[in-house]
Amino acid sequence: MLNSGIAGSYISYLLKAKTRYGIHSPFMYDFVTQILNDKSTYEEYKQIDEVVRQCKRSEKTIEIIDFGADSGNEPFKKRFRKISDIAASSGISKKMGRLLFRLVRYYQTENILELGTSLGISTMYLALANPEAKVTTVEGCENTAELAKRNFGAVGINNIESVTGNFRYVLSNTIKTIPRLDFAFIDGDHREKSTFEYFETCLKKVHNNTIMVFDDIYWSRGMTRAWKKIKKHQSVSVSIDLFRIGIVFFRKELSKEDFVLRAF
Repeated sequence: MLNSGIAGSYISYLLKAKTRYGIHSPFMYDFVTQILNDKSTYEEYKQIDEVVRQCKRSEKTIEIIDFGADSGNEPFKKRFRKISDIAASSGISKKMGRLLFRLVRYYQTENILELGTSLGISTMYLALANPEAKVTTVEGCENTAELAKRNFGAVGINNIESVTGNFRYVLSNTIKTIPRLDFAFIDGDHREKSTFEYFETCLKKVHNNTIMVFDDIYWSRGMTRAWKKIKKHQSVSVSIDLFRIGIVFFRKELSKEDFVLRAF
């Protein structure tokens, strides 16, 4: 159930959201018809679905070290959780994961950064969408990162590089290893200041065709403020609000516009 704040944001979103019939931008119409509304069943989906099923059946418990917004005022928080519970509550949804897959597949992005590996489900969607790509994924919790690596191995994926550590400390060095940033998926730390800082750090490697995706843009008032600052940034040309996620493009040939679209 949505809390009152998110529920209010969702009602506002529904009132503003458009379908493809209300879109006049050729670029955005192409996005909706070729990516958002693509109902194809790709073989790679089956591989990932099987990993998700195995995780949801697992009764194994691992220790989680949380550096994100849920850890409150402490530098980190430790807790033990079943893998099945993580898969059920923290894992990326099938619809969301498949959208990430289609984005990477359609635009054939090659240098991909993910902040927030978790069980590695979203990472696999990114990596399998373009086997020629290199996916660099960062996870704060070592135990979770190791579990994700085992999931990658189970599917035979070899184009993923895993980095373990607090985003705040490892992102600056990690971004230096990426020649140019084609795609970024920012998840795992739902704080306003941190989210905007990650965006600014990634800007160092952004180019005209870069795509950045931000998860849970209405998760809190702080996240919504961060999203508003990001989409208004002078480097951003087009932003897309799908409620669950926000997507930004940097294409200089496009007029600055903010789209709210029906999805999920």
